[in-house]
Amino acid sequence: MLPGFSSLPATEAVDPATHTIDTLEPAMLALVLVQAHERAVTASISAAPALGDAIECVAGALRAGRSVYAIGAGTSGRLAVLDAAELPPTFGVAPDTVTAVIAGGSAALTRAIEGAEDDAHAGAAALTDARAGDVAIGISASGGAPFVVAALRTARDAGATTIAIVNAPGATLLAHADVSILLETSAEPIAGSTRLVAGTAQKIALNTISTGAMIRLGKTYRNRMVDLVVTNAKLRARAERLVAELGNAPIEIAASVLDAADGEVKTAIVMARRGLEPDEAREALAGANGRLAVVLDAPGTNPAESISRRT
Repeated sequence: MLPGFSSLPATEAVDPATHTIDTLEPAMLALVLVQAHERAVTASISAAPALGDAIECVAGALRAGRSVYAIGAGTSGRLAVLDAAELPPTFGVAPDTVTAVIAGGSAALTRAIEGAEDDAHAGAAALTDARAGDVAIGISASGGAPFVVAALRTARDAGATTIAIVNAPGATLLAHADVSILLETSAEPIAGSTRLVAGTAQKIALNTISTGAMIRLGKTYRNRMVDLVVTNAKLRARAERLVAELGNAPIEIAASVLDAADGEVKTAIVMARRGLEPDEAREALAGANGRLAVVLDAPGTNPAESISRRT
């Protein structure tokens, strides 16, 4: 081992299996790169218990009306922004439900910002709004990005619950986390290029936490996204199918009920299933804390009679 190399994180290791990767023909090159991502799935499965803890932390914070932050630099930050941006249309939550913070700001979404990852002062400043009851998730492949470490430390000092997602054992970031998620993806096909396997594992982890939290908050019914926001023709068609299927209504009636519900899928489902007016359906959902299963399984919900009561 050369001097100074022993202290490198596992994400900087060289994989002997891909030593000749630059000599491979395209089909074999593609196979090697794709197969490497199996390690991302394996690492994520191993981290399932910690991911479950993170789901409960995030769901609890959101249920209490608190803030959730996801912080990263480079690829990790972009993945955090992507995950947060997809929550409002998928689950009908407010845009600030999860605030993603990327080192270097919005400009870093499309290009690398020199020195942004190393700016600990900026990282600390980015989380000055964190308070007790909030949740802060720091994502860093090496677990040593100063921006992310400083942000998580600031959040924890403020009383927030902190979660670390890292790909290297013994990472600095873990010392500032209440929940530690270690995704041991080891060496990359191209040494140090954590946009590859480590990035895939981070995306799996972020998707798992956010989706799991939304499920725990009643944003789904069984495996249906019943709080989706209708923003295009594809989603409108999906919404109509959901109302027809779960409301036990013909598709043409489902469309009209969805219109009467101002595009609110859960409201329309309750209207169709229970024969209620929009405000009555909203009141029923509010009384069930937004959980559609509670409303649909309530006494007196006879699917065969629901449509006839409104027609």
